[in-house]
Amino acid sequence: MSLEVNIEKTFEGFTLRSRFTAGNTATAILGASGCGKSMTLRCIAGIVRPDRGRIVLDGRVLFDSERRIDLPPQQRGVGLLFQNYALFPHMTVEQNILCGLKAEKNPAARRARCGEMLRAMRLEGVARHRPGELSGGQQQRAALARILVGRPQILMLDEPFSALDSYLREEVESEVERLLSTFGGTALLVTHNRDEAYRLCREMIVMDGGQVLRAGPTREVFADPRSVTAARLTGCKNILPCTRVDGHTVRLAGWNVDLRLALPVPPDCTAVGVRAHDLMPCGPEAGNALPVQVTSVSENPFDWNLICTAPAGGTRLWWKVSKTTLTDGRPAAPAYLCAAPADLMPLSESL
Repeated sequence: MSLEVNIEKTFEGFTLRSRFTAGNTATAILGASGCGKSMTLRCIAGIVRPDRGRIVLDGRVLFDSERRIDLPPQQRGVGLLFQNYALFPHMTVEQNILCGLKAEKNPAARRARCGEMLRAMRLEGVARHRPGELSGGQQQRAALARILVGRPQILMLDEPFSALDSYLREEVESEVERLLSTFGGTALLVTHNRDEAYRLCREMIVMDGGQVLRAGPTREVFADPRSVTAARLTGCKNILPCTRVDGHTVRLAGWNVDLRLALPVPPDCTAVGVRAHDLMPCGPEAGNALPVQVTSVSENPFDWNLICTAPAGGTRLWWKVSKTTLTDGRPAAPAYLCAAPADLMPLSESL
C-alpha cells in the first residue's frame, strides 16, 4: 500500500503545498495548529478539493487536476476520524457502525460484520447506548469501529486524543497503538504532540506554514531535523546560533567555542541544536565543553530542569536531569556542560 500526495490549495492569506509519500505503515504528520495538517487529510478524503495537484492511493488516482479526476469521498476507500468523532447523537453505537456499511446490501452480512466490529472494539455491552451515554474512550472506539467496518485502504486520525481528559489519554493511546500496529494499510496520524508521534508512528512528516519541512523515519527526523523550525516542533529547546567552520565544525556564538559534529555541517547552517537530556556535566578539557552558570533550577515529578547561560550571559541553555540518575537529590550546578558530536544537530534557516 502506498500514498502519493502532491497538492496545492489557496485560502485567504494561506497556501497549502503538501507533498509527500507514505507507505504501508503508520506515519505521523506533526505541526503546530494552522499549519495545514488537518486540511491535508480533508483533501485526501475528498472533503476539500485542491486547486491543483495529484493524489494516488496504491496506484489508484483519487484526484488529478490536469486529468479532471476527483473521486467522491465514498469511492476513495479512506477512513477519517475527526477530532470530535462525529458520531450521530440520535443513533445507538450499533446504528452508527452500520452507517459505515452502506455499500453492503446483504442484511445478514451487515449484521455479522457489525457484530465482529463490536467485539473487536469491546463495545458489545454498549451497543444499544447513544454517544451521550458513553465515556470519551468508548466514543472514540465507536467512531473507529464505524470507520473500520468498511475496511478502508487508508486510515487517517485527526488529533485523536485532543477531546480526551488527561487521565484517559494513556488508555486510549494504547488502543490506538494496537490499532495502528495491526492495520493492514496506510495510516496517517495528525498531531501537534511530538511524544505521541514518536511513540505511535515509525514514519514522520513535519509541516509548517502549509509546507512539508522534513519527512522520513521518525527516529531519523528527531536525530536530524535539519531546520530550526523542525527542531523546535520536535521539542528541541536548545537552538544555539553558530557559524560554519568546516564540514564537521561550527563556532558557537556567545561562547566563541568550536563544536565538533558527527553530522555534516551544510554551508547554510545558522544554528546547532542539542536536546536538553543529551547534555552532561564535564570538565574544561572535555570535547565540546561549554562553560556555564546556572540561573534557574526547577523540579518536575521525574526530572530536574536547569537553565544555564554562558558566564557573560546571553543565550540560554536548558539541561534536563532524570531523577533516576541522581544519588543525592538536587543536581549540583555544573561549571561545564558538553554534548557528544552525535548528539549535535546542524540546523539551517534564520532564528
